[in-house]
Amino acid sequence: MFRDEKDGVDIVVLDVRMPKKDGREVYEEIMKARPETAVLFMSGYTKDIIDSQRIIEHGLHFISKAASPEEMLTKIREVLDKH
Repeated sequence: MFRDEKDGVDIVVLDVRMPKKDGREVYEEIMKARPETAVLFMSGYTKDIIDSQRIIEHGLHFISKAASPEEMLTKIREVLDKH
């Protein structure tokens, strides 16, 4: 979907673990296609586990799947504002 609509996409929310490709692989493809796209990773894993296992690199945006809709909207706004 991103490939077809990339020029109209400002932010992508990616799960860290997905069935066919993990979030990191998808992130790298997005950065090659359109590096100005903001990306927010999310996972059921805690931030501590994400950091300790180096699942995503330091400095990338992350939110827990336990986030409320309000927390998601706040984080998305934060990511867009920093980007």
